[in-house]
Amino acid sequence: MTGDHQTLALLLFSAFIAVTLGITTWVSRNRHGSPEEFYAGGRLFSPMENGFAIAGDYMSAASFLGISGLIALFGYDGLLYSVGFLVAWLVVLMLVAELVRNCGRYTLADVVAARMRERPVRIAVGSSSVVVSVLYLVAPMVGAGSLVALLLGGSGPSARTWTGIGVGALMVVYVAFGGMRATTWIQIVKAVLLMGGAVTLTVLVLLRFHGDFNALLSAAADRSGHGRAFLAPGLRYGGDWTARLDFISLGLALVLGTAGLPHILSRFDTVPTARAARRSAVWSIGLIGSFYLMTIVLGFGAAAILGSDTVRNSNAAGNTAVPLLALDLGGGAGSTGGTVLFAVVAAVAFATILAVVAGITLASSASVAHDLYASFHRRTDREPRSEVAVARVSAVGIGGAAIGLGLLAQNLNVAFLVGLAFAVAASANLPALLYSLFWRRFTTRGAVWAVYGGLIPAVLLVVFSPVVSGAPEAIFPGLDFHLFPLQNPGLVSVPLGFFAGWLGTVTSRERADVAKHAETEVRALTGAGAA
Repeated sequence: MTGDHQTLALLLFSAFIAVTLGITTWVSRNRHGSPEEFYAGGRLFSPMENGFAIAGDYMSAASFLGISGLIALFGYDGLLYSVGFLVAWLVVLMLVAELVRNCGRYTLADVVAARMRERPVRIAVGSSSVVVSVLYLVAPMVGAGSLVALLLGGSGPSARTWTGIGVGALMVVYVAFGGMRATTWIQIVKAVLLMGGAVTLTVLVLLRFHGDFNALLSAAADRSGHGRAFLAPGLRYGGDWTARLDFISLGLALVLGTAGLPHILSRFDTVPTARAARRSAVWSIGLIGSFYLMTIVLGFGAAAILGSDTVRNSNAAGNTAVPLLALDLGGGAGSTGGTVLFAVVAAVAFATILAVVAGITLASSASVAHDLYASFHRRTDREPRSEVAVARVSAVGIGGAAIGLGLLAQNLNVAFLVGLAFAVAASANLPALLYSLFWRRFTTRGAVWAVYGGLIPAVLLVVFSPVVSGAPEAIFPGLDFHLFPLQNPGLVSVPLGFFAGWLGTVTSRERADVAKHAETEVRALTGAGAA
């Protein structure tokens, strides 16, 4: 990249950071430090505002950079991510959005523990939420490193390292000083910028092919190196039984994982009523749906205009396909238009990373303070402000863990990394959530077993999978201790989570509190007594 690219993109990066820090500073002057303000923004956001914020939280670097890159490299098989992320919102809208708003307060554990013995359930769900959040944070860290390496001309590991540290420091500032209110407004700004950038690139790609989508697909197939096979299933997930099972496992994780993501579910607590939560989901699904349709055009556009080999040579995982596409659509390297469009898209992608990182960090620090810290300190022994202080401090530790993992996973596709987080969320959080909402006999032991019965197998299967060792693109390519053949554990760990919840309940001597379940059911369905 030329000096013009670097200067303009860095100026745009700086402008977004300045605006978001300004929002954080303004919000911090108007807060009163209560948990409701810090965790839920005072529950003052409208459905439209919250819908944009949810979309901003959901449309991460995995969506903008990772999915388009996978489509550019693998064609039809890369579409699974777009379809999976979009269909997942139907599960959220139909099953959990309104019920979570009625039963919850600040975190996922509030919902699951509503009719259980609180301490063991909060420790289990809080621990799971932190693990899911840290895994999810790895993807934006990797995306930020890829962007800056491209911007600085592939300057190597040092640029990625310092980028990860910088992103981690910024997310700590956003969360510690601004809480949910600042994070929400940052998400709204980011969603507007991302949609604007995606629409612009989509229109330019279609104009390049005179609006003929068939011509776009034909050109993508020709320049992919795979011919018509690029447009058919099986390029990545075809062939042997392992690849086909991986396809099913990934699809299961993507469709079910969203309903177990702590930073998404906590968004429904920022609106005043359950009806507003449902309307928020409708707003967000409209934005998210249109965005994922555009990633299809961008992915095939990158393959058609740049060629799959060019995308792969720039970044083996495909994470830089969209910025390179913007450079070409603007007029190519060295042109003013190419410089401007590349810089704008790179800045939007970086803004996406910062905003998503802030939202995930807030959700995980809330779990540490409101669930784990609260479980070891009786509520009469602590002040609400001390809980908020713990949340701010925990953001630093979570940021450090995410930075470390992000540096290890630099060569993996960001959408693929998010798929792992989705698998853990679907395995550990979703069974406990659905059982607690819909199963009258569900007990405390069942809730704890559901969480650990999904969380522990999911994490262990990832550790002993080709993602970590035994493959050229693994985190440790020089080692081989993988025992599990699939790259995504969802096919095994999700059923295990549901089975463990059932087994824990039927073997428990504790009887479910029928009266408390009835009270929770009325609250979930009507909103009576909701916070």
